[in-house]
Amino acid sequence: MTAKTKRSPKIICISSGKGGVGKTSFSVNVATALSQKGKSVLLIDGDLGLANVDVVLGLNVRHTIQETIEEGRELASSLVEINPRFHVLPASSGVPEMATLSYEEQAFLTNSLEEIIDRFDYVLIDTAAGIGDSVLWFNTWSQINIVILTPDPTSLTDAYALIKVLNSRHERKHFHLLINSVQSKKEGQDVFTNMRMVLERFLKITPLALGAMPQDKNVSMGIRQQRPFLLGAPESKASLEIIAVADRIIAL
Repeated sequence: MTAKTKRSPKIICISSGKGGVGKTSFSVNVATALSQKGKSVLLIDGDLGLANVDVVLGLNVRHTIQETIEEGRELASSLVEINPRFHVLPASSGVPEMATLSYEEQAFLTNSLEEIIDRFDYVLIDTAAGIGDSVLWFNTWSQINIVILTPDPTSLTDAYALIKVLNSRHERKHFHLLINSVQSKKEGQDVFTNMRMVLERFLKITPLALGAMPQDKNVSMGIRQQRPFLLGAPESKASLEIIAVADRIIAL
């Protein structure tokens, strides 16, 4: 992959109202799946103050987004190659001020990102959980908004709150829901249907179903081994669903 190869990437934001719903594991594995399908992918760790992508992938990170904002370092020098079609842009961890960038810092980071993203087919952003400034900013910068939730009632409530803020303050109307950690396809369908009814009733939004990730021990095993479960257990239920989700993303 050379810097001369220019593309018009799809920018996809992956968010959740609540933490601990498997957002980073999903992001890493769907990026892996897209790269396996011949797509060039950049995964941005959008949790700027509490980075996790590098941990999930077992990366030894030398440079992060923080150095670009504070020192003006070129973002390209911080890219980590996972394979020739999959690169990661790491963030810093334990740096709370990175979670609340000023308007000027956000604008500078946007310009820096736009200088490097045109070499990729897909740009995925794994944001922090919740409705913080960086989460809302990344979601408004993106073309496609994916919200991850689980059957847990608090996850549903917080996902609704995130969508409500993005809709009311930033006029976002199109959302793709990914239901994670379901015991059956029926449970995933029921959770999606309930959330769709609430969004249609109160926000006049009709979300689209992106998929339902099954509960699978290979997911937690992959996190412990710091390796995508798609590589460690390619025939597992979770891997088959992540491949199907990647296909749906390509078809969007």
